Amino acid sequence: MSSTGRLTRVLGPRTRRVVYGEPDPGAIRGELEPISTIDLAHVVMLTECGLLPADTATALLERITHLRAEGFGSLHGLPAPRGLYLMYEGHLVAELGADVGGKLHTGRSRNDIKATVTAMRLRAELTDLLGEVLRLQAVLLSRARAHRDVVMPIYTHFQPAMPVSYGYYLCGIATALDRDITALRQTLDELDRCPLGAGAVSGTDLPIEPARTAFLLGFAGPPLHAIDAVAARDTVLRALAAASSAGVTLSRLATDLQLWSTQEFGLIEFPERLVGGSSAMPQKRNAFLLEHVKAKAGAAIGAWTAAASAMKSAPFTNSIEVGTEAVAPAWPALAAVRDSVLLAQVLVSGARPMVERMERRTAESFVTATVIANRLVAQGVPFRTAHHIVGAAVREAIESGATELTKIDLPDGAPGGTVAELPSLREVVEAHQRGGGPGECDTAVDVLRERLTAHGRRLADHRGRTRDARRRLDEAVDALLAGHGSAAGGEGER
Repeated sequence: MSSTGRLTRVLGPRTRRVVYGEPDPGAIRGELEPISTIDLAHVVMLTECGLLPADTATALLERITHLRAEGFGSLHGLPAPRGLYLMYEGHLVAELGADVGGKLHTGRSRNDIKATVTAMRLRAELTDLLGEVLRLQAVLLSRARAHRDVVMPIYTHFQPAMPVSYGYYLCGIATALDRDITALRQTLDELDRCPLGAGAVSGTDLPIEPARTAFLLGFAGPPLHAIDAVAARDTVLRALAAASSAGVTLSRLATDLQLWSTQEFGLIEFPERLVGGSSAMPQKRNAFLLEHVKAKAGAAIGAWTAAASAMKSAPFTNSIEVGTEAVAPAWPALAAVRDSVLLAQVLVSGARPMVERMERRTAESFVTATVIANRLVAQGVPFRTAHHIVGAAVREAIESGATELTKIDLPDGAPGGTVAELPSLREVVEAHQRGGGPGECDTAVDVLRERLTAHGRRLADHRGRTRDARRRLDEAVDALLAGHGSAAGGEGER
């Protein structure tokens, strides 16, 4: 389609390549598949509303379903001076005539079509990403329970701080990831209204039923406000923010695992299938996959920055900078975070805690010092005094070449006498049963498992609605093609 009536000239080839690209067959199918899905729902709705004659609807549906079945091969090589959509519509007009093909665009605009395509794609991407994050959460919680008794030091400022367990550490990652899951799920929940029906920017005066197309496309309802429907892509921003947060959570996990898997720490080991060698240094055993996990969060962070920058100060109406330029970075960014999640699944699953090394490093690191000070406090010693006493004992032990505290001598007059028996590492870990400490690890895992189940149910509901909508649309199309019309549905279907 080279003429719009008002315009008779088109962009030059170089400019057209900049704006529309040079799509290959895969890109043509990727862009037109969701558009043609929208077309099918739109034709069904227009026919039910009396805006399309049955024979016109049948001709459109037959041609559109044929194009979909062949992967839009009939369109390969056709000129697209105004982009793929108008090339596709022009093909329908050329094949079916203006009296048939020209009626497809009744009661809509490229603006609400584009917003609907974005919503449908974002729904699919988030559903897929959320499903993989839930699988990772299940792996984390499984390993947290399996390694709940593997004692290790936890670090602050890269120095050994307190005795915990490896399972407790993994449960901490799962706790943070649960908030990322909630954010992703809430963003998915936002995609409940279908933009189709908003038209160019102010709806339409034609007697269409946007609720019907929304229902056929798996949305809960039609647009609430037409300007907002075509102007806003803030859900894309929230999707990128939630994905970025999940990516950051995983990058911090990867940083710890990489550090702990070094020869200097030796707390974690990965099987050979999860490490790489060196082209020059035969001794190397690089946990390089963790570096991919750390880096991929940057794609989502950069995409959010790019999208927000493109949207900033754009007028609140349909605009290219919001609907096209701001959205474009989202898809590779969400894919990058998904890849990070997939890598994290196998890394968390495959990481082996070096139990003896972990326990030895814990014992050698004086990480029971705070617990010993607390035992003195329980005997009546002021905490600051206890802190000083235990700190001095650690210094003296280090100066004498010892690696552990064996006793604490109290100053004259201090209550409690001499602390002769110091707690074992496992006792210390189990004793921290307040404030979310490692002694409460089982409770935390149970809570997170319940939340994981609830998240899984919500995701299954989303998938079910999309699947049911696909079935309803197929049935409505088949009914029209069979000449039986669309069966009347319940409230919300018409």
